[in-house]
Amino acid sequence: MKSRNGIVARRQLRAQKSSERATVSARFFKTGVGQYGEGDTFLGLTVPMVRTVVKNFPNLSPQETKTFLTSPWHEERLFALLVLVRQYECGDAHVRQRIAGFYVRNRRYINNWDLVDVSADKILGAHCFENSSVILYKLAKSKNLWDRRIAILATFFFIRKGQYSQTLRIAGMLLKDKQDLIHKAVGWMLREMGKRSLSTEETFLKRYAKVMPRTMLRYAIERFPETKRQQYLDIKH
Repeated sequence: MKSRNGIVARRQLRAQKSSERATVSARFFKTGVGQYGEGDTFLGLTVPMVRTVVKNFPNLSPQETKTFLTSPWHEERLFALLVLVRQYECGDAHVRQRIAGFYVRNRRYINNWDLVDVSADKILGAHCFENSSVILYKLAKSKNLWDRRIAILATFFFIRKGQYSQTLRIAGMLLKDKQDLIHKAVGWMLREMGKRSLSTEETFLKRYAKVMPRTMLRYAIERFPETKRQQYLDIKH
């Protein structure tokens, strides 16, 4: 039986829907045939709109959260993940364990890059930091694009804690990945690592720049001085 909170939350989300924004979102998130977001559907809500509703329902039940996460509407899945992030960050060890397990078991619904990016580090990354990183290496080997993106984005939590070995290992595993969204994610994490330890990033780049996908390299060196950027780009010629 649906709880009152879930019903009201759904009404608040759907009351803000916009067909015009939905059309733009469908194009932006590549929902066409053969594209990475094929078949996804949108209400036409902005992220701030969704976050506002999240603030009203911080204690949504696990059952209702799953109902939202399995929704065909993209923004309702986003809502569920943002609720889970909030509950994970405020929860005790038991709650965090439950949410992390739920996240892994239901990750097939975390099926676009924004859904991964708002949740992977804050839930799975945080959990692995306190426990074991084995699941991240398993996901990095997955045939599923979103599993692999979850794996590398989860290491953002480690990066913020000054630990880089997980990022370096998974980045190495994904060097030959065929997906542009993985190239961008790996390059992004290398760049974030470089903000905190430039020498660590450059050690990795000196070893792998020649074989890295160009997009991955460009993202990784985005903040470098122009002269140094060009030196790394020249390695690709």
